[in-house]
Amino acid sequence: MAGKSNSSRGAAAAPALAPESSLEFVLGQANTPEKFCAALAKLFGVRPKEVALLRLEKGLLKFLFPEQLKTAGSIPVSSSSSVASHTASTKKTELFNTFAKIKHARVFETVKLTTAEEADHSEQASIQKLMSAPILSPDRKVLGVIQVCRKGFELASAGPDFTLDDLQQLEVAAKVAATLPFLKDGSEL
Repeated sequence: MAGKSNSSRGAAAAPALAPESSLEFVLGQANTPEKFCAALAKLFGVRPKEVALLRLEKGLLKFLFPEQLKTAGSIPVSSSSSVASHTASTKKTELFNTFAKIKHARVFETVKLTTAEEADHSEQASIQKLMSAPILSPDRKVLGVIQVCRKGFELASAGPDFTLDDLQQLEVAAKVAATLPFLKDGSEL
């Protein structure tokens, strides 16, 4: 049985026949925030630093990824200018394909996410498109928020719009994240 069974086209049968290729399996193997976000970046065709993972701790959303935002501060869930706090407080997914026009706190967009040798012009670009999903425990307690964005100098340079299918995949990713040790009940890494 060395042959690959990934060519199966049966929609209902595919996950049962090849669980190793399912989104849930791939994300479930990510044992660190970095690996989880790298897998999400690959799934959505964005740069790894266009994925943010936040954990709720004592009323504050704290960044687990990107690494550079861990020390940049946290977001009160009560904030009225943060999309992440709105996602957490409403427990609803959100999709913005014209995000630059949405009023939001831009403080975290100003944090440099690359070293000088890694720097590219995308660091100066702003978030143009964004998806945001709450990470909920089985009893619907908020554990955190996942956000995926596309940056660009203008809307046209930011890449394709996110779709409803993308949003559904992000919801699946949030369900998987809720089962991972680094997000459960504000546990430390």
